[in-house]
Amino acid sequence: MAAPKRGRSASAQSKPGRALALILIAIVALTGGMFLSGHTTPRLGIDLAGGTSITLEAKADQGSAINKANMDTAVEIMNRRVNGLGVSEAEVQTQGDRNIIVNIPKGTNSKEARDQVGTTAKLYFRPVLAQEATGSAAATSPSPSASGSSTASPSPSASKSGSTGEKATSSSSPSASATSQGRAVTDALKADSTPSASASASSSASPSAPASTAPSAAEAKLQAQYTALDCSKKAQRTTAGEGAKPGDTTVGCGEISGVWYKYLLGPAAVDGTEVKKAQAVFDTQTAAGWQVTMNFNGKGSKKFADITAQLAKNTQPQNEFGIVLDGEVVSSPYVSSSITGGNAQISGSFTQDEAQNLANMLSYGALPLSFQEQSVTTVTAALGGDQLHAGLLAGAIGLLLVVIYLVAYYRGLSLVAMASLLVSGILTYVLMALLGPAIGFALNLPAVCGAIVAIGITADSFIVYFERIRDEIREGRSLRPAVERAWPRARRTILVSDFVSFLAAAVLFIVTVGKVQGFAFTLGLTTVLDVVVVFFFTKPLMTLLARRKFFASGSKWSGLDPKSLGAKPPLRRTRRSAPVETKEA
Repeated sequence: MAAPKRGRSASAQSKPGRALALILIAIVALTGGMFLSGHTTPRLGIDLAGGTSITLEAKADQGSAINKANMDTAVEIMNRRVNGLGVSEAEVQTQGDRNIIVNIPKGTNSKEARDQVGTTAKLYFRPVLAQEATGSAAATSPSPSASGSSTASPSPSASKSGSTGEKATSSSSPSASATSQGRAVTDALKADSTPSASASASSSASPSAPASTAPSAAEAKLQAQYTALDCSKKAQRTTAGEGAKPGDTTVGCGEISGVWYKYLLGPAAVDGTEVKKAQAVFDTQTAAGWQVTMNFNGKGSKKFADITAQLAKNTQPQNEFGIVLDGEVVSSPYVSSSITGGNAQISGSFTQDEAQNLANMLSYGALPLSFQEQSVTTVTAALGGDQLHAGLLAGAIGLLLVVIYLVAYYRGLSLVAMASLLVSGILTYVLMALLGPAIGFALNLPAVCGAIVAIGITADSFIVYFERIRDEIREGRSLRPAVERAWPRARRTILVSDFVSFLAAAVLFIVTVGKVQGFAFTLGLTTVLDVVVVFFFTKPLMTLLARRKFFASGSKWSGLDPKSLGAKPPLRRTRRSAPVETKEA
């Protein structure tokens, strides 16, 4: 039994070079990516690099009152638009009763951000000309379709932000127009040359009807755009239909049950501003569950009746209209008959939250109030620069004190700790530089504090391992077995400690906003890197150093001198002699 254990121990000790080579390759690859991207420094937040401050004043011209609830809703939506994951360090906050202040750090496209926060996110009802699943699910997911409904209410097929409304029934055979083949798309374009397409749209959109004339340049361009669109890719989703006017035929993306679909959409038939009111209601009479009711104004009622009358004559999917918000198809209900009277219902397998979210989008097009830009000012970073200088000075002093302590207490082992801190620092810097353009991460003062706190967390991991090794030496073991025996116990302690730190960072990131999220993000990132460095650098490096005479012999300056550690006499194994059998004379 002893031989296999010695074999595994020898095998584990003979491969530390692989781990060191792996982390070295990772550092070289990340550093190369940083230089190739052209972003060799972390993107700084508004308190360190300055930026743009936008003042917006609320206007009660959409029928909504300027109150705290609507202002808070507007702040939340604006923050989601400009701040992404919450680490770009953009700040959105109310000022007084009517104003919202948006601070955008330097390095962000301020013009694009101004357009995002100031607009009310126009909502349009567009007829669906074609639709098709995209990405890896395209081969296995049929295009969504539905049979006729017994009511005049359309039934939704998609909704925004993961909310999914299912149609009442589905057909396993997708429509021919829901394909990327050129003829079907071209015929759909020809069938919908105007927003008020006639009943012949259904027949002219059939793939069996040959195109009477060659497609125009604009139609060919849109056909190619629809064919190439892959809505499973975020970069393509965000630019789909960009710059399209209400009267243009365009493309869009929508999500249905976790699958992204691409849409070819006709000119806008109804404007979202013509929805007077939308609300989520629970239908107790027909057991239809949660529904969304819409009330249109006079102009919208006539438009909606006209478009639903035309769509009801078409086949799937050209009897649907897409509800398009910010370029994304948030729902695509189908119509079975004309809906008159200015009232409509969207029914389906809604939960209460899904119905409420769709009702909110329909009610005010994402923002409950319209806003007028009052002022745009440039924010200097003089104060933040002074604070950063003071913070970095404090961090340098703290790091120097840690190094002095390590050298005085651990002597030769301090080289391992300092090398590990250096590797951790390089990885942290490179990742921060790469995350700037990748997810909009901005390094602000709280994030700098999180990085400084991480120095102590990383040093703690080294100290735990070093102390376990010294404990083994005190027990009388030599360095090489001490390094291997100390690792399992130190590993458990390090993982538990880092897990607690990461959990605290995750909770902070989830429940807080603004600058505190920057601190939490940096703390979580450096905690993960601590685990990587300890496993792939510190432990393999100690295994290699244990083979060197300076450390293995227990030199006084190695920090592993058995005498100074108060080691016990060396452990020796004694062989038990086999009992001698007595022989009879």
